[in-house]
Amino acid sequence: MLALIDAALFRTRSVLMIFILLLIAGGVTYYSIPKESNPDITIPVIYVSMIHDGISPEDAERMLVRPMENELKSIEGVEEMRANASEGHASVTLEFVAGLDPKEALADVRDKVTLAKAKLPDETEEPEVREVTMANQQPAVIVFLSGPVSERGLITIARDMQDKIAAMPQVLEVDIGGDREDMLEIIVDPLLMESYGLDQNDIFNLVSRNNRLVPAGTMDTGKGRFAIKVPSVFESVKDLYELPVKVEGDRVIRFQDVAVVRRSYKDPTSFARLNGQRAISIEVKKRPGQNIIQTVENVKALIEKESELWPQHIRVDYVGDQSKFVKDMLTDLQNNVISAVLLVVIVIIAALGARTALLVGLSIPGSFLTGIMVLSVFGLTVNIVVLFALIMAVGMLVDGAIVVTEFADREMSEGMEKKQAYALAAKRMAWPIIASTATTLAAFAPLLYWPGMMGEFMKYMPITLIAVLSASLLMALVFVPTMGSLFGKSRDVSETQKQQMLQAETGDISSLSGVQGHYVRLLEKAIAHPLMVLGFTLMFAAAVIVNYANSNLGAVFFPDVEPDGMNMSVRSYGDLSIHEKDEIMREIEQRTLDIDDIESLYTRTGGNDLVGTFRINLKDWQSRRSADQVVEDLHQRFADYAGVEVEVRKDENGPQQGKDLKIEFTSRNPTLLQESVRTARQLLEANGNFTNIEDASSKPGIEWQLKVDRALAATFSADATLVGTSVQMVTNGLKLGEYRPDDVDDELDIRVRFPVEKRNIARLDDLRLKTFDGLVPVTNFVERKAAQKVDTIRRVDSKRVVVLQADLKPGAQLVKELPKLQKQMQQSDIDWFQVSMAVKGQNEDQAESQSFLMNAFFVALFVMAIILVTQFNSFYQAFLILSAVLFSTVGVFFALYLAGKPFGIVMSGLGVISLAGIVVNNNIVLIDTYNVLRLQGLRAKEAILRTGAQRLRPVLLTTITTILGLLPMVLQMNIDFISREITFGAPSTQWWSQLATAVAGGLAFATLLTLILTPCLLAIRDVKSAPKAKLTRKIRRNHQPPKPLMNTYEEV
Repeated sequence: MLALIDAALFRTRSVLMIFILLLIAGGVTYYSIPKESNPDITIPVIYVSMIHDGISPEDAERMLVRPMENELKSIEGVEEMRANASEGHASVTLEFVAGLDPKEALADVRDKVTLAKAKLPDETEEPEVREVTMANQQPAVIVFLSGPVSERGLITIARDMQDKIAAMPQVLEVDIGGDREDMLEIIVDPLLMESYGLDQNDIFNLVSRNNRLVPAGTMDTGKGRFAIKVPSVFESVKDLYELPVKVEGDRVIRFQDVAVVRRSYKDPTSFARLNGQRAISIEVKKRPGQNIIQTVENVKALIEKESELWPQHIRVDYVGDQSKFVKDMLTDLQNNVISAVLLVVIVIIAALGARTALLVGLSIPGSFLTGIMVLSVFGLTVNIVVLFALIMAVGMLVDGAIVVTEFADREMSEGMEKKQAYALAAKRMAWPIIASTATTLAAFAPLLYWPGMMGEFMKYMPITLIAVLSASLLMALVFVPTMGSLFGKSRDVSETQKQQMLQAETGDISSLSGVQGHYVRLLEKAIAHPLMVLGFTLMFAAAVIVNYANSNLGAVFFPDVEPDGMNMSVRSYGDLSIHEKDEIMREIEQRTLDIDDIESLYTRTGGNDLVGTFRINLKDWQSRRSADQVVEDLHQRFADYAGVEVEVRKDENGPQQGKDLKIEFTSRNPTLLQESVRTARQLLEANGNFTNIEDASSKPGIEWQLKVDRALAATFSADATLVGTSVQMVTNGLKLGEYRPDDVDDELDIRVRFPVEKRNIARLDDLRLKTFDGLVPVTNFVERKAAQKVDTIRRVDSKRVVVLQADLKPGAQLVKELPKLQKQMQQSDIDWFQVSMAVKGQNEDQAESQSFLMNAFFVALFVMAIILVTQFNSFYQAFLILSAVLFSTVGVFFALYLAGKPFGIVMSGLGVISLAGIVVNNNIVLIDTYNVLRLQGLRAKEAILRTGAQRLRPVLLTTITTILGLLPMVLQMNIDFISREITFGAPSTQWWSQLATAVAGGLAFATLLTLILTPCLLAIRDVKSAPKAKLTRKIRRNHQPPKPLMNTYEEV
């Protein structure tokens, strides 16, 4: 390192050009690097979806889920396997252990799905396998098309845009909402069919035999080779209309004689509206790693260009534009970075002068932009975590530069030439700065191994800090000394100030004046009674911890951040048609649109166990009530809505997924399982601190079952299959085949069924089957009966489960409520011998994060201890420095107590670990100076006092700059330098207020300990080892030690 410093000072012009290159390259990189709101988390989760039209949940479990589970459970690395079976659909979700390569997991799952396909029914569609990421969970933007045009016209435009948007390289997936699937519908009258002696099987055989590819082959005549074709695939509706269905003598009966054939849509399963108006939605999801701002801008540009060809009355609306949120968030955080930099520079100017402050200030963009280039090299993005890490680094990355420039400024004030002063400063402080930077990095390095989704989300912070602080080391030891040797200048100091410096160095230390003098006299009194100071510190620490524990501030898992939207789910008991559901949704929609805080309301009717859902986008946070107030307003509006449950949930920020509390019940006894869940739900409702309570047990509802007496049916030459195909004529229609018109890309189903007025429950009893004995009523061997409806069957690790979920009310804390709830459940009448319960959700994530952060803290301490022992060759001095880390946690609790904030498991815990790397820096510089003075032969007391006098200014400067860098976040303050406005409480600052408060408060407290307690602990050790110290000094007077390249010291 010393050789590198000499080389840099010898080649100053080259170093200056490299610095300029770093600034230019870093600026270009920051402009072009992908930007997004949340980190793009690669979740090791694979989702397998299976569609089988008309299959019941029970059959889906037996015929789809179980065969798939049997293959997938053999894959290595699976942490949990979840499965759902519902009407017409089944899915299996595999969650893998953290750290597993998602591409490898995806390949393994695809292989197993290929094997499982052979065990699935032939009618099951091709299983879909996809990876779950943060990017494909939330759309980048939702485009709404509406206007006074036909449904088919609107859907056609939407599908055309779907294809064009999906072709963009930045786009991962495009989904359409509110449309309906095309089909070729054949409407036949049952009486007309009977009069011609036809049934559904005749029509099925007729269509299937006349709508297939016929491989007629080729013919070689010796004079040529010809392909022989038999055109037999339907190419238009006319082909089906003219298809003969029966011949009676000379008369040919065609399809057009017995049926109506038309292009139509399948029966609606959902409706979509925007602000009460019918609309089609296009949800655009970006690819991982793509720039969300650029992606949305490209989508809007494409739609603007294409809309010139559309009918004039079509309206385009953009909802949930994440690029706008990202721009606002980036603007807020960039303003905070600028504010932090300005505050830091102002303090340095006041202490060291404008020219020295400029040198230190240049290290900030140099470190920032170099760190951004490192992020770009590793394929990472700029997001909210990266930007806060930059804010957090502002005060830390100037520490080394401040120490070097302050040392050089002191030497130049005493008459040394600037090049020699900066060379001496860089070499003299090189190893202390390296050691302090290494200990800081040692604190953040364990965070790279944070498991789970929370770890994937937060890992951007240690990566950014490691990159930026490593760059700051080069700035402090190479670039700042080099530029200082070119442009440095000693600030103008008065004779009094020069005298102060000389007195601190070699003069009468007791005659110091000002802040320095007051501090030295206070320090002298403190080291005279070191045990008393230590005892007072321990008592204060105990008092802070006890008071905080009794303050009822409690603990939270993740900070509650003001969202920009919320989701509202509507549930109702009973068997409702899609149109009945839409009537309920329209009524709720009208009540909701009256709220002034809402910017847009997206309504979607339908869902497996839902009446429908609303997506509520709120106005800007400054021009509305808080989200909690809006939620409370909505709850009050629908509290009197009989028979309907309305659940309102704010958007979750960060990596949190699902509700706060999630309890899984399993049992081999289904009846006992349902009873246990009902009991647990009653306890949750009685608690009073939970809301949005939801359980996945079967809801009241019926389904009609047609029980076929197989023996009796056989006497009529009938069977269950014949009954099933007949019933389909009354329901969704019997699929006869497929048809591919020229105007669509996908094949359309050809379905035959009765007219709408003859599709009802009563018609099931009037069905008659064509057998060898003629037409036979199905009632001869079929019994129709009502049964309890099953909505969705859920399984975890191949066992059935029922999930009970709930959210906490504002102000309630899971850490307090969960133990009370568990105790009540244990005392209830639930049979725990046959029922098992597992608490998931936030509690599980909280326990995992808490355990990791605690382990990471002790690992960081141990690694720092190794670095410190290597630096000082003293266990006692290493312990002394690390004691500041332990005491800094007291400052965290004290700051949170004064601010009235709960302890955040993630954010405050992260703050404690961050402090571990920050607070040691001042102690390292302080003890390094003390050791140098002792080597020069000073007595312990004088060495301690001179160390305090000499290092007071750099210690205060580094502390104040770090605290000021975090101050905007602590105060939740944002200064907009363009509009010249100051705002408080912006959502972007709410994210990090806990962490910033913890670090700033802990650092302020630890600095006081560094300036008072650390000298006292040195005094305690030196008083006890005075005889040994005297002998050591005597030996060193007689034998002057050589100047070390690295500061290593004997135990003294």
